[in-house]
Amino acid sequence: MVDRVSDAINTIKTHENVGREECTVQYTKFIKAILDVMKKESYIGDFEEVSDGKFKKLKIKLVRRINDIGTIKPRTAVTTNEIQKYETRYIPSKDFGVLIMSTSQGMMTNREAKEKGIGGRLVAYVY
Repeated sequence: MVDRVSDAINTIKTHENVGREECTVQYTKFIKAILDVMKKESYIGDFEEVSDGKFKKLKIKLVRRINDIGTIKPRTAVTTNEIQKYETRYIPSKDFGVLIMSTSQGMMTNREAKEKGIGGRLVAYVY
C-alpha cells in the first residue's frame, strides 16, 4: 500500500531542504485540501494542477518557510479537549506551527478547530 499523503509531504520536505523553488506531487482531493491549508498559513506559495498524460499532478511553489513537516500516523481521532495534548507533542512552541486536521467541516488547522469547537482526525504538522 502506498500512502500518497506521506509521499507528497516527504517530497515537499525534501525539496525545501535542498533549496528548490518548486516541486510536483501526485493529485488527490485530500492532498489538495492539505495544500490549501498550508497556502492559507503561508507555508507554501501558489500551486496549480498540471496534467501529465493520464495523471494529474500538483505543481507547488515553495517559499522556504518550512522548518519541519510530517504526517501523523496513525491518523488519530481527537476531540476539542485533546487538541492541546497533541499540540505539545508535535509543535515545538505555542503559535509557532499548526496541526492540520480533517474534520466534518473540511480540512483546517488546530486553531480553527478549537475556535469552532469541533474535533477531527490529525493528518499532519507543519512549523
